[in-house]
Amino acid sequence: MKRHKKWWISGLLVGTIIIGVLGFQSALSDKEEKVVALGDSLTFGVGDGTGNGYVENLKQWLERHHDGDTTVDNYAIPGQQSDGLLGQMNEAVVLKSIENADYILLFIGTNDLIKSNGGDLAPLNKEQIARGKKDYQANIKEILDTIRKENPDAPVLFLGLYNPYPDQPEINKVITDWNDTSKELLQSYEHITFIKTNDLFQEKSTHYFSDEIHLNEEGYERLTKRIIKAYDFQ
Repeated sequence: MKRHKKWWISGLLVGTIIIGVLGFQSALSDKEEKVVALGDSLTFGVGDGTGNGYVENLKQWLERHHDGDTTVDNYAIPGQQSDGLLGQMNEAVVLKSIENADYILLFIGTNDLIKSNGGDLAPLNKEQIARGKKDYQANIKEILDTIRKENPDAPVLFLGLYNPYPDQPEINKVITDWNDTSKELLQSYEHITFIKTNDLFQEKSTHYFSDEIHLNEEGYERLTKRIIKAYDFQ
């Protein structure tokens, strides 16, 4: 009788352990992923008639290809420059989101460039643009320092700028210069991927643009595919 009782207890313990292990594995596979998005109107999704933009597109892709749900905290502000984003680094709710993020998207600088040139990109004032780039670089460094202080390990996907006027080579030279400056700065940090975007839109057409600057649904979808190709989310 005692022997049967011991077997019964042993079987119960083994069953409990198996259930616990399976439950733990299930919990791991269903882990919720958090994406934090930082930037301006392009990260906000302005111009996409569906309301998605590349951030929501990426969220949906992650949910299709990963187990569990994906949540997004999108702190993008249309018209924002890098100094405005730097100011957001003082907001407790933003810092908390960054701390808990699995992925961080960062796309900022178009408004810095345009504002440094007086509000448009024609004609180009090289001295003003150079000063703007210096301020932009300093702001990006402080932003990245803060991100890494709050979350040392989460991948940061840093989207490079694209030329909204691809038929104007002088503007393209400026875009390339700003992107090269960013890539050089990013080398000082770990787990940061520079994602090239300037080659995606080699001609200005309504196929990808909703206005002078912003993308449309097709343009944001093209941008999303570039992010997925450039970074291994698996």
